[in-house]
Amino acid sequence: MIKTIVLGSCVSVQGILEKTLPDGRMIVRVGQQLFTGKPIGA
Repeated sequence: MIKTIVLGSCVSVQGILEKTLPDGRMIVRVGQQLFTGKPIGA
């Protein structure tokens, strides 16, 4: 499943959902890299 997360105030990343953390943040994979951030609301 592809998800979009926010890393900072204006940087967003879209990738394959790897894991949802207990604090609500998500980990997404883009190629070989993993990024952690807050999900963008629908």
